[in-house]
Amino acid sequence: MGFKENCRNELRAAVRQLNDRCLYFASKWAAEQLVGIEQDPTKYTPSHTRFQRGSSSIRRRFRTATEPAASFSSTPVAGTSYVATPPVVLEDDGSDTAIDSDFYLLAKSYFDCREYRRATHVLRDQTSKKAIFLRCYALYLAGEKRKEEEIIELEGPLGKSDVVNKELVSLERELSALRKNGTIDSFCLYLYGLVLKQKGSDNLARSVLVESVNSYPWNWSAWSELQSLCTTIETLKSLNLDNHWMKDFFLASAYQELRLHNESLAKYEHLQGTFSFSNYVQAQIAKAQYSLREFEQVEVIFEELLRNDPYRIEDMDMYSNVLYAKECCSALSYLAHRVFLTDKYRPESCCIVGNYYSLKGQHEKSVMYFRRALKLNKNYLSAWTLMGHEYVEMKNTPAAVDAYRRAVDINPCDYRAWYGLGQAYEMMGMPYYALNYFKKSVFLQPNDSRLWIAMAQCYETEQLHMLEEAIKCYRRAANCNDREAIALHQLAKLHAELDRSDEAAFYYKKDLERMEAEEREGPNMVEALMFLARYYKTQKRFEEAEVYCTRLLDYSGPEKETAKSLLRGIRYEMDVEHFPP
Repeated sequence: MGFKENCRNELRAAVRQLNDRCLYFASKWAAEQLVGIEQDPTKYTPSHTRFQRGSSSIRRRFRTATEPAASFSSTPVAGTSYVATPPVVLEDDGSDTAIDSDFYLLAKSYFDCREYRRATHVLRDQTSKKAIFLRCYALYLAGEKRKEEEIIELEGPLGKSDVVNKELVSLERELSALRKNGTIDSFCLYLYGLVLKQKGSDNLARSVLVESVNSYPWNWSAWSELQSLCTTIETLKSLNLDNHWMKDFFLASAYQELRLHNESLAKYEHLQGTFSFSNYVQAQIAKAQYSLREFEQVEVIFEELLRNDPYRIEDMDMYSNVLYAKECCSALSYLAHRVFLTDKYRPESCCIVGNYYSLKGQHEKSVMYFRRALKLNKNYLSAWTLMGHEYVEMKNTPAAVDAYRRAVDINPCDYRAWYGLGQAYEMMGMPYYALNYFKKSVFLQPNDSRLWIAMAQCYETEQLHMLEEAIKCYRRAANCNDREAIALHQLAKLHAELDRSDEAAFYYKKDLERMEAEEREGPNMVEALMFLARYYKTQKRFEEAEVYCTRLLDYSGPEKETAKSLLRGIRYEMDVEHFPP
């Protein structure tokens, strides 16, 4: 059996199993990957397959130049040798009698209606593994539901609270006992890991979740919880995971979260060889390229995704960020209208509408939609960060600081929130605090030139005036593909201010070459020409000085008169040099 056919069979069985266990998020993920596998043309005619579309062009576009076209036809992805996996059949413990099955069906009906405590009560005496999992999972969700109600009652929908799930203690006791006597299955292991994570027992939670995914690799929810506990590359490498193609999905996602974007991109491009038409894989490729600031390619992928899946809302908030950065107001308006008609009560929809109003300059309306997104999901990281940006625009720095702090509470690795805190404290005239937050942001995202420039400008403030440190930061920014072309100009100015004429001339010349290549005009070009004309005149390199002065004559204003004066001086000195008195 071929590798793709094996994946297809495993995923098809996994979807049924995950649906049966009420793990709807994992089931949806598995179903999307199942549909993303290219159909066998000998079994499916074009009239019976939905994938007669342009996704293959996206796949070809992102393959590496050295990758053979058929490298994934029968071999596992990423060159890994996988163990053979049997069909997904989980044996129960033999106690699944007709009565037990009837109780399970009643409990599952209550569960689907979100009557979690009724489901728990119905299964109180049932002993099959399916029944135990559903009872424990329903109890856990009942505790989560009550926790959310208490938070709203005590602090409001966006308030901070120390309320905990009161069912965690009993669940931990029961699941721990099942694990010790060896009667726990992979789904209860997943739930046990979830409980341990909420209680702060991260090391044990990692071990339990590794057991869960090794015994049943198709539960993406378990992989997601495991990923959230891997905050360093060392932790990730220490995991004792079995070889399986699901491991590649996990590693690609984990690399992305750990900001190893090139590694993540490479993994997803390999996976796309098998899951040729997976919208999920394409969206993850777009995320990696978004982090690498390759906005043009990101836009192409999202346009393709919307053509293939016009009612998709997942990840579309990232697409709106790209449109916002490119100031494509009409495209962002169309996207906002589209998702609003699809489902206006999704956090992603609210964020997209908020971005649209922000681009229009209507910051109060923008904040309203970001707050609406947070009422739907108070842990929605992007909304807290974007709301902080809006408060900065409105000069409401206390509210901005609060929003950014909530973002870093949710995810301490979010460099945008740390950067926002730095900006807010800089606005309040507190550069030492700002510098601390800028340092955190560049530690998390060392290849972003904007962060280095912000830190350099902080060093330049009157209170700090640490010009040598500012120069170091601008150098890092120049080496990180400074698209705004700020770093070279500032390096030249700082060296000139410190009377380092040779270094200043070097950076002014590089900045001038870049402006010429990009066909940019403006005061920076005038400043560079003026400095270089004077520098080469001082160095008695009169021909080069004359070239720069001549270019200044094309400008109107005081620089033209200055250039004329410099030319007269240059010609006089040239005459003196050639015809000494």
